[in-house]
Amino acid sequence: MKSWPKTPAETVRAFEHSVPRAPAVVRKKMFGYPAAFVNGNMFASTFRDEIVVRLAEDDRAALLETAGAKPFEPMPGRPMTEYVAVPPSFARRPADLARWVERAHRYAAKLPPKDTVRPKRVAPRRKPTATKPAARKAAPKKRAAAKKRR
Repeated sequence: MKSWPKTPAETVRAFEHSVPRAPAVVRKKMFGYPAAFVNGNMFASTFRDEIVVRLAEDDRAALLETAGAKPFEPMPGRPMTEYVAVPPSFARRPADLARWVERAHRYAAKLPPKDTVRPKRVAPRRKPTATKPAARKAAPKKRAAAKKRR
């Protein structure tokens, strides 16, 4: 499998500084990239050289009017509906970036929480093997009757 390019250090720093320091915010990696979650819902992440935020419909429309913002497509032709890649210039404009990440945080905090406990992995059941009844010991052969002589 081909590995994705790493996010530039400058972009990661900008992302890390923009994520709220709220107790409910969890930082972890998603597909090897830094991401931020609240109640199990991702609200911001880096992906390759982009910073991505999850926004409500009105906020998405407003951000998409900004030059350089675009719908987030992790693979060409496969957009993630609630996510927008912020303009690359936001990595050098921390106030603008922090404002959009905060909006994303507020939106994700209103979403229903996701289950944080994963279901246990159950080992696949083995197919029962066909069991034959135990072989019986062969009955002793009867002696052939002696032929009568005439």
